[in-house]
Amino acid sequence: MNGRQLLTCDNVQVTSWKPDWTAIPPLLLNFWTERHLCTLASVRADGRPHLVPVGVALDLEEQCAWVITNEQSRKVKHIVADDRVAACQVNGRRWSTIEGTARAVTDEISVARAVTCYSARYREPRPNPSRIALRIEVDRFLMSSGFMPTA
Repeated sequence: MNGRQLLTCDNVQVTSWKPDWTAIPPLLLNFWTERHLCTLASVRADGRPHLVPVGVALDLEEQCAWVITNEQSRKVKHIVADDRVAACQVNGRRWSTIEGTARAVTDEISVARAVTCYSARYREPRPNPSRIALRIEVDRFLMSSGFMPTA
């Protein structure tokens, strides 16, 4: 796998993988398309993490992840000041985190794309005239080791 790295911490194996968007391991892709609530971590001005529940949708064509939100949300303000983010989802012993950078986008085409991706994973969101999207450029995936095929 492109960029695969196995990390061990306290006798627990964690896999780190830099995305090759054309070769996402099937179990990992399935996990990121199943309906799971995620948390998004952004960085406050004082350096502390700000964690909030969100829906995250991968976009294989655009090679990014999307979050839809309100233009007045704190996460948007944090991301404008410091674009580093992480989004995590957990289901029992299975978990995966994406790390990368995010930017707030407001153009109609990008927001519509984010809503379409969100709707495919979750449900059609309620109308929101102040909706914007966060586009996450994924640097790497962290995940429980069971998501990667064995050699």
